[in-house]
Amino acid sequence: MEQNKNYPWSGCGTDKEIVGCRFSLAVMSDDYASKILDALATVDTSHVWSETDLLSTTYRGHQTNVINTVKELFVAINDGETHMTLEATLSKGCPGDVEEDIPMELAPAKATSTTKEFPVHGKFSFYPLGQADYMDHIAHIVNLAIDKGIYDRPSHYATQLYGDVNELFDYFHEIMTYSGEHLDHFVYQITLSVNSPSLKQR
Repeated sequence: MEQNKNYPWSGCGTDKEIVGCRFSLAVMSDDYASKILDALATVDTSHVWSETDLLSTTYRGHQTNVINTVKELFVAINDGETHMTLEATLSKGCPGDVEEDIPMELAPAKATSTTKEFPVHGKFSFYPLGQADYMDHIAHIVNLAIDKGIYDRPSHYATQLYGDVNELFDYFHEIMTYSGEHLDHFVYQITLSVNSPSLKQR
C-alpha cells in the first residue's frame, strides 16, 4: 500500500546553512520571570532570527551566530549564586525547515563578547537522523568530549559533561561543524546547570 506523503511540511526545505536552537531557561528564584526577560532583552540578537513564545525561545541563523547568542544569554543570566538550567535542542538539515523567516545575512558575523569563566555541569544526547551508521557518529562526538577533557561520565540515554562554560560551548561548535560536514539531518539536545545546591551535598 502506498504511503501517504501529504506531510504538514510538504513543500518545505532549504539549501541555506540554517541552524536552529529552541531553548528554555529555568531560574530557581522568586524573581525568575524578570531575570529571564531582562537577559533576553539585553543580549544582542541582531544576527539571528528570534522568537519567544509561551514555552521557549528559538534562535535561527548561521551556526556561529546561533551558538554564540545562546552562550551570551546563558552567561548574562548567571549571577554566580542562583541555581539555573538551560534545556536546548539544536538542529540542522530539517526537511521541514523554511528560509522565509531568516531576514538577516547568514554569513558568520557575531563573535561572542563574553570573557567570563565558570564551571558548568551538563549532559547531551546526539541523534544522527536517517543514518544506518549512526552509532559511529555518536561515538565520534563522545570521543571529542573525551579529547577536550570535558567528558564526565556516561549515563542512561545521555553523556554527562563538566567544564568551563567556554569549553562546553566550543564543544557545541565542534559538534555542529562535524555534523554539518558528515550528516544531512541531525539533532542534539543539551542540558546545562550552574550553582546547583546538590553539589554541596556531595
